[in-house]
Amino acid sequence: MAGKKIATSFEIQSDANDMLEYAAEKYGLPSKDKALRCLLDYLAKDANWDQVFSLIRCIRCKDDVGWKP
Repeated sequence: MAGKKIATSFEIQSDANDMLEYAAEKYGLPSKDKALRCLLDYLAKDANWDQVFSLIRCIRCKDDVGWKP
């Protein structure tokens, strides 16, 4: 366990929750919490923040229901 963790609460869509659960299972992570921490670590170290936050990704618009495995 690297670094102290705090409990926090936030809202996400059900498909995003499903995606985190899928990632945890697929990659042998202990929980969806760990999957989210991996994504946040990637964002902190390797991602292009402008690319992530400037591009509008409308995956729930119209007939699309969001993430699918």
